[in-house]
Amino acid sequence: MLLRAYASGVFPMSEDAEDPEVFWVRPEKRGIIPLDDFHIPRSLRKTIRQNKFEIKIDSDFVSVIDGCASGTGDRSRTWINKPIRDAYINLFHLGHCHTVEAWRDDQLVGGLYGVTLGRAFFGESMFSRERDASKVCLAYLVSHLKRQGFVLLDTQFTTPHLERYGAVEIERKDYEKLLENALKSSAVF
Repeated sequence: MLLRAYASGVFPMSEDAEDPEVFWVRPEKRGIIPLDDFHIPRSLRKTIRQNKFEIKIDSDFVSVIDGCASGTGDRSRTWINKPIRDAYINLFHLGHCHTVEAWRDDQLVGGLYGVTLGRAFFGESMFSRERDASKVCLAYLVSHLKRQGFVLLDTQFTTPHLERYGAVEIERKDYEKLLENALKSSAVF
């Protein structure tokens, strides 16, 4: 059901971690990061060159989604409830959900996760326990998606934080055209 929802431009949310209900969202305006227009601020370029973090893919999905759901850092609340957590863990085991993780001294210090379908990556959430950890993961994700032939990075909504990296808001009809194109063929994450 989740994959069909993504293919039609819909994604799940809940009010908060304690809410057992899930509702479906199909916004009038959609956030995306055009892969060719991704911007890495100078300070983040410096951090990346310093190799502060070991970047891994799909090595600890449960810890990443738990980090995203922890409600720490800039967010005191999370929308990731138990049904959503369980559904994405299942998608991970089916090969449709992936992580990019930042590790330091064998500790997970940041990461992000999202869903893949066709040549689209649907970003779900990110977290950081160390400065710039999730930002480095985002930069790695964009580079990885481009190498693998992905054409759409869906952020669902835009935020001032994501806008610093090139996120833009587009009309639903324009998003649906991009999505349709991304679903015509597939890429391996």
